[in-house]
Amino acid sequence: MKNFALIGAAGYIAPRHLRAIKDTDNQLIAALDKFDSVGVMDSFFPKADFFVEFERFDRHIEKLKRGGTHLDYVSICTPNYLHDSHIRMALRRGADAICEKPLVLNPWNVDALKDIEKESGQKINTILQLRLHPSIIALKNKVALENKAGKYDVDLTYITSRGKWYDISWKGDESKSGGIATNIGVHFYDMLSWIFGEIQENIVHLREKDKSAGYLEFKNARVRWFLSINEEDLPQEIKEKGQRTFRSITIDDQELEFSAGFTDLHTKSYEQILKGNGFGLKESEESIKIVHNIRNTAISTLGEKHLFVK
Repeated sequence: MKNFALIGAAGYIAPRHLRAIKDTDNQLIAALDKFDSVGVMDSFFPKADFFVEFERFDRHIEKLKRGGTHLDYVSICTPNYLHDSHIRMALRRGADAICEKPLVLNPWNVDALKDIEKESGQKINTILQLRLHPSIIALKNKVALENKAGKYDVDLTYITSRGKWYDISWKGDESKSGGIATNIGVHFYDMLSWIFGEIQENIVHLREKDKSAGYLEFKNARVRWFLSINEEDLPQEIKEKGQRTFRSITIDDQELEFSAGFTDLHTKSYEQILKGNGFGLKESEESIKIVHNIRNTAISTLGEKHLFVK
């Protein structure tokens, strides 16, 4: 049984980490969040110590250490711009880190983490759960077996409606979240590069506060992508059903069905991490470079545009 601490216990994604810790028969010994709406912990680890101040949390971890209790992992579910700081804290405490994506916001942040990972001898893991989804694994195997002479044509559309709260929260602040493409798109870019190979071209056609679109060319695929949190961008048939999310990936006009199979992917991620097979800095680099370039590349009229780009 391994000892875990969790930073960001009040966040949206924290319950998936709590469940993963419990489902892998480990224990949470301490949790931290500046917000105290963490009643969800009662369903998993009611005896875990909880703190709203980092200094008291850090002091508690030190006290446990001096009392002979070793902290094995720190799970990090905090806002994107705080990830690298919290990762460093974990490694300095002699624990491995398990961090939500995006691991960091900028490529140079990865370089800095490589240094501290080497210095500490600890491991940095990130959650890239789409790499563990059965449909995505099947697609990767299919692409490898087909060894197609030309490139696949891919259309990625992801619209996940958000209310006014989103813009007020840290997610609406690009300096903290990285913007739409980073916050809701990074795992798709990781999936695409994992399946279709190295990135060759990155063109941005649209970059607004609530939506973004562009063209990515990989070694084995041409990808037109569109991401949005604006419900007005939903297809009419989706609106008529009263749904607020639309997700579609087509490869050579064939729809990739992967709407199911998401419920236990964090647990699967933890299982692999505990076996020493977690995704680390190397696996994260390509998608971090992609989103960084999307944020900083000038808008262009070149390249193939997504159908939703007016």
